[in-house]
Amino acid sequence: MSSPASDSSSAVASPEGETGPRSLDLGIAIEEVSTCRRRVKVTVPRADIDRYRDDAIGDLMPSALLPGFRPGRAPRRLVSSRFKSELVEQIRSKLVTDALAQVSDSGKLSPISEPDLDMAAVILPDDGPLTFEFSIEVRPEFDLPEWKGLSISRPAREIGDADVEEALDNILRERGRFVPAGGSPAVGDLVVANLRFSDSGERLSEAEELEIVVRPKLSFADASLEGFDTLVAKAKPGDTFEAAVRVSDEAALEPLRGKDATLSVEIVEVKTHELPTLTPALLEELGGFESEQALRDAIRRQLEGRLEYHRRRQVRQQVAAALTASASWDLPPDLLRRQAQRELERAILELRRSGFDDDSIRRHVNELRQTVLASTARALKEHFILERIAEEEKIADDGADYDAEIRAIAEQSGESPRRVRASLERRGLMDVLRNQIIERKTVDLITSKATFKDIPFEFPKPDTEAVDHAVCGAVIGEDEIPVAEHAEPAARPGRG
Repeated sequence: MSSPASDSSSAVASPEGETGPRSLDLGIAIEEVSTCRRRVKVTVPRADIDRYRDDAIGDLMPSALLPGFRPGRAPRRLVSSRFKSELVEQIRSKLVTDALAQVSDSGKLSPISEPDLDMAAVILPDDGPLTFEFSIEVRPEFDLPEWKGLSISRPAREIGDADVEEALDNILRERGRFVPAGGSPAVGDLVVANLRFSDSGERLSEAEELEIVVRPKLSFADASLEGFDTLVAKAKPGDTFEAAVRVSDEAALEPLRGKDATLSVEIVEVKTHELPTLTPALLEELGGFESEQALRDAIRRQLEGRLEYHRRRQVRQQVAAALTASASWDLPPDLLRRQAQRELERAILELRRSGFDDDSIRRHVNELRQTVLASTARALKEHFILERIAEEEKIADDGADYDAEIRAIAEQSGESPRRVRASLERRGLMDVLRNQIIERKTVDLITSKATFKDIPFEFPKPDTEAVDHAVCGAVIGEDEIPVAEHAEPAARPGRG
């Protein structure tokens, strides 16, 4: 722990000898509590308190009503005595607010949260200086890594007719219907099942009549099951079987983290896909397409958007790995827990912007939830470094950046930009969008000074079915994960 450091500021004079708004002659002592927490002691001298008191009385004089005096005619000492409690509250509030703003503007702190200050504990003294203390979380101090001249591998491929055909088949599957089938399910079929989770015979949770598409892996909010397709391969309605599910290291029940729980599956029904025909009515339903070719063209554009997402993601991962390789500093657990939900929201915004459908987003979110604290630690370190680079390179956001981001989300969601903006503002996500804009622009700067090697890329094949259920109970941010609030995209290039 370092020793407290002190500093003070002096009055500020305007050009040409005119006196402008005077700053406070503060004493600021900063104590390093941990990597990201500082304890700050602020001292306001008596001269500044008296100046604020004189200003407050002067502001009150014209409207002060005292018996025997017309408004504005009462003596200052009587006004000061009669309205003492109101004046004390006003002076204290303004002094503390201005002092906090001046501490923030001093450049001595890089805050990442609001000050932890109990205003009720701040007492304005009758004489002598005013002193108050607060704790605040700040950006950690670190040496900026070398970010120019990175060597980066970049995914590259052409979107071919086969890609469009596969995506069209996926769209038809999503628009098809499941019909009852006899026998056991195959990959791609659907089972209606009752799930019960237990640990050493003690029930953890259950879910009735879940509809689950059969895939190799089953993903829950806090656990996963490998080989689900093999387990149900011979099951028929009425059959029950058990399997071990691996609980994540960040599940709600600490004793179960990283261990196996028992899953009991009762197959209620088996259904298979019945694919629709691509009729004019279905083309209209998918987005008002006049022909099958127009739909294929839209699918190709969305696949190009998805390819761009994967390209940005892999480039971003390599940039992040290079920037954080030497970031050995720890982040406080409380900060990680608070920021975990923001990391989930940021990921969802990026996926929606890139045209991913709700099933794909659900899979990504379930995977992220299971390692959200570790993912948040990596993302925060990356954010702090990118923020430092942005400050040094004077990278900033503007209105056009927000318009472009919101327009991209609107195009993929089928909503108007106005409604998308209103939704983001209502859910308090504009700061998430701001960080996304700054980080993307900073990464663009880094990559503009990097060297690239193109490597072949294949779209990932979906092998996981995501289920909205937490084996152990609530998980970080579970209640706030956005569900499908918007209309479906005009043409959805399948799951992936």
